[in-house]
Amino acid sequence: MVHFEAAEGRTRLDSDGDDCVIPMPISLDDLKVKSDDYIEDSITKDKVPDAKYFSVAMGQKRKHEPCLRKSKSFQAWKNAVAKIRSMNDPWEKFHFEDFPTEKAIRHRYNALKKEWVRDEVTVRMESTPFGHGAMRECFRMKKLSNFSRSCDWRSNSNNAVAKRYMSPVDPKMYFEEVKLQMDAKLWGEEFNRHNPPKKVDCCQMAVLEFPDKPGRPLYHVENFIEGNYVKYNSNSGFVKDDIQRQTPHAFSHFTFERSGHELMVVDIQGVGDLYTDPQIHTACGTEYGDGNLGTKGMALFFHSHHCNNICRSLGLSQFDLSPSEAEEIKNHSCSSTQSNTVLRGNEEICVIPSEYERTHLTEFLRLRSSSSISSVVSDTIMEDEPEEDDTYGSTGLQFNCGYDSGVGDSEKRQVLDIYHLQPPNGRARRQRFISESGSTTSNDEEKLLFQELLRRKSKPSCVADEIQSRSLVAKEDRPGNSILGKIHLDLARYHELSRFSSPGDEYDKTAALFHLRRAADCGVLEAVIASARIYLQLPHNILEDIDLPFSLEHEDIGLDYMTYAAEAGDRAAMIFLAKVYDTGLNLGTRVRSWTEAVRLYSKAVAALTEMDDDGHFDGTMDDPQYQLIARQAEMYRDGGFGLEINYAKAAELFSTAADDAMESMKGRIASKYYELAEEMSALAEEA
Repeated sequence: MVHFEAAEGRTRLDSDGDDCVIPMPISLDDLKVKSDDYIEDSITKDKVPDAKYFSVAMGQKRKHEPCLRKSKSFQAWKNAVAKIRSMNDPWEKFHFEDFPTEKAIRHRYNALKKEWVRDEVTVRMESTPFGHGAMRECFRMKKLSNFSRSCDWRSNSNNAVAKRYMSPVDPKMYFEEVKLQMDAKLWGEEFNRHNPPKKVDCCQMAVLEFPDKPGRPLYHVENFIEGNYVKYNSNSGFVKDDIQRQTPHAFSHFTFERSGHELMVVDIQGVGDLYTDPQIHTACGTEYGDGNLGTKGMALFFHSHHCNNICRSLGLSQFDLSPSEAEEIKNHSCSSTQSNTVLRGNEEICVIPSEYERTHLTEFLRLRSSSSISSVVSDTIMEDEPEEDDTYGSTGLQFNCGYDSGVGDSEKRQVLDIYHLQPPNGRARRQRFISESGSTTSNDEEKLLFQELLRRKSKPSCVADEIQSRSLVAKEDRPGNSILGKIHLDLARYHELSRFSSPGDEYDKTAALFHLRRAADCGVLEAVIASARIYLQLPHNILEDIDLPFSLEHEDIGLDYMTYAAEAGDRAAMIFLAKVYDTGLNLGTRVRSWTEAVRLYSKAVAALTEMDDDGHFDGTMDDPQYQLIARQAEMYRDGGFGLEINYAKAAELFSTAADDAMESMKGRIASKYYELAEEMSALAEEA
């Protein structure tokens, strides 16, 4: 079945076309158009691309082509519309003519302008719900067209589903849900602009407010969708394996790269590629309700995602996975069996717990299933669409430099002009208003600005490209600000907590270390320090049970990470390296250098009152400031390993160390340093 959504009202077919159209059951063949059915655009002189299967709500916007009215493609669309018109109302049996007519205020959200639009609508709604999920219950509703000149509820109304929370909630939740879905719809339009084999769309959603009812109750309202309702993935790693769809998962991957790793649209569910109730993960993890799991949710998606033909055709890069993880995905054995949406705070714990907590870990708690309601879907089953259409042929993808908002191709636009925007009596077609438009983009200039912003923000998903892109901008080539790195760190922690292991099995240590190193390579300071300590065989608080054998290669790797952490401002790393160059122990293939040791000691002293690149203050006093200063003075006094003797510098440093010891209430140590400062001053005068 094809979903055809008229914007608001319905009009009768042109009389000229009634005689030649025979209403019959609609099928996909009615919309299949051969490429040779198109003719050259008289204005642009460009060939129109081969058409795909798409609904009127999910097409491509092209320039107006009046010469196509007599083409075969136009006749195909005309025939399809006629068949849709001939279908009976599936809700006729519920006798909406017996329900009272109510006025409501409709609140719609424009995702591009970040604005809300209000208008008044007329509805009829059932008094009792016909279905419910974990959090919301559903009511059948009919909405009368705002542009109808009659009150004919049979021909000028749309079937809709109204949803409300069964428990009292903050009214802001209704508006946040609409904002989430309209933002996801905007990303669907951006995805369609790149000409995937199948277009996607999100249902138009709004908030209905009933001012005449007690308490002015709020409802969510969406157009009723007929067909087979399927959940393709969740916000916590679930991927449906028995239906091999590629578009939903490629769409999630696309939003991650196109947003510059700042968000990801997941929880893809709906009828065909018309989605409803998605979820958006953001890097900060604070927007879009409790279903936003932040980088943890992104990590769970990528652990179960393997790039498909559509991902490759769109130019998306493969997320880095260990060989064992890639093999598990290939065998479809790593995706979560839990398809329900998980609330923030109830996801798998991703911090390192204590020994007691390790034996008392809780699993997923309350599930978010606010509208994954199978009872909302009608008993009518949609004809299965061939999944081979979800991939590209040998010609591959042709990227489109223009913007397609999802309004429709030229032939489809012709049909809409006749049947919906131009009444039979010849009156000029009315202007379309943004409040009734199914597309969230309306202004060409705003569209172009939005596209340019996304083009600049777009980032690949693989670590190698991330490192290269960060190195091109010196300001960004610093630890702590890589979202991709934080995703890999979350995956390492999930492995340590046996999130991806069978009960009783040991977690995949190789995969965990793989992701920890990828996080370190992206510059996440916590991962850098943990990797350094693992390779240097030092105590570490991430992947505690991983012990690597000693080798000069491992020691060099650890010192490389420790040097990176020291340059990023980690005081403990500075002191560790300073002692290594000072004593000559654990140097790997490096050479002992007091010059480097003095530099690092000085940097550690200066860093005592500063924050590192992660924004954390290191106030540990395992190595008091006066001891570090005094050690520098001793090296200037003795000289060696590339550092020349300098008694004057030694006297200055001993005096500073004495002052700091006095401030720390270390009187004896301060007296000792004062004596040494006097001795160094005397030697400097003699020299």
